[in-house]
Amino acid sequence: MSRLAPLSEEPINEEEDNSNNCSKKGHKSWKNWLKSHFSLVFNKKSDLKILLSVLGCPLFPVSVLPKLPINQVSSSAQYIIQHFTAATGCRKLEGRVKNIFATGKVAMAMVDEPGGSPGLAAGATGDLQKGCFVMWQMVPNKWLIELVVSGHKVVAGSDGNVAWRHTPWLGAHAAKGCVRPLRRTLQGLDPMAISTVFSTAQYMGEKCISGTDCFALKLSAELADLADRSDSTAEMIKHVVFGYFSQRSGLLVYLEDSYLTRIQSPGSYPTYWETSIASKINDYRTVEGVMIAHGGQSSVMITRFGDNLKSGLSITRMEETWSIDDLAFNVEGLSMDCFIPPKEVQKDDPEEKLDWS
Repeated sequence: MSRLAPLSEEPINEEEDNSNNCSKKGHKSWKNWLKSHFSLVFNKKSDLKILLSVLGCPLFPVSVLPKLPINQVSSSAQYIIQHFTAATGCRKLEGRVKNIFATGKVAMAMVDEPGGSPGLAAGATGDLQKGCFVMWQMVPNKWLIELVVSGHKVVAGSDGNVAWRHTPWLGAHAAKGCVRPLRRTLQGLDPMAISTVFSTAQYMGEKCISGTDCFALKLSAELADLADRSDSTAEMIKHVVFGYFSQRSGLLVYLEDSYLTRIQSPGSYPTYWETSIASKINDYRTVEGVMIAHGGQSSVMITRFGDNLKSGLSITRMEETWSIDDLAFNVEGLSMDCFIPPKEVQKDDPEEKLDWS
């Protein structure tokens, strides 16, 4: 099975891609790629598209890995994860939970400065975009999310072998690199996945976040996966995530990740894109004896820099608030068939070539 052109984690221009049949005609030159991306990120008319492209269904930097023996990770990191699992009560879910279902609401907006009010009214430069989502997850690495914001629907999923996304302006595209979990599930929704993925993290010391003393754990994407997500023109330099766990409660209260991409078409100077997402995680409530985060706020900063940029450093900011309305474990009727990728992603097309953009 060959995949479609892979999903870019940067915004995509609808006008460039609407006329293609999702992939055959979607292999733009890097000159057009740069032109469309730059105009999208720094053109306020494209607010909704960039919000959905960046905040809609972002992926975590690393895959969900099996836990390592305690002697293979630092004792400090192991203590923090043990404290977290005890605080959330997620140990009782191990071996018992087969799937998770959640529904929630979101509100997104472009902002002048990060840190606006919970309703995003302060600092908003564009219209407040409101919506809702439904998410299914089958342990450990199958998931599906449907997100509708201001009448635009974005769908993303993973069958355990390929992660993909479908947008109205781009169609269905496969993701690059290894299959990674949906970032939203690691914003407090799935404590089992949080415990597993951070079990191999590096302890980075202590830090005060919004008045809360926290322990910091760091995870980095492997070099091999960064190479899979790169090509001769776009190089993924790094993708790291920091998880901040409250020293007092043991809960994950802040999640921060960033990725840096170096873009250079032949005969031109390199341009660098850095995207950083920082999420405050709060409103923990008990669901079937397990502590689940029911709300939070994310702030995004997209920075573009390079020697060839006449305007110098360019920054785009946006924010999102979210809340969880309902969450349940072991929903009846949820099967493997629910996570089958779209036909476009499954299609075996001999003319299709892999375009790791």
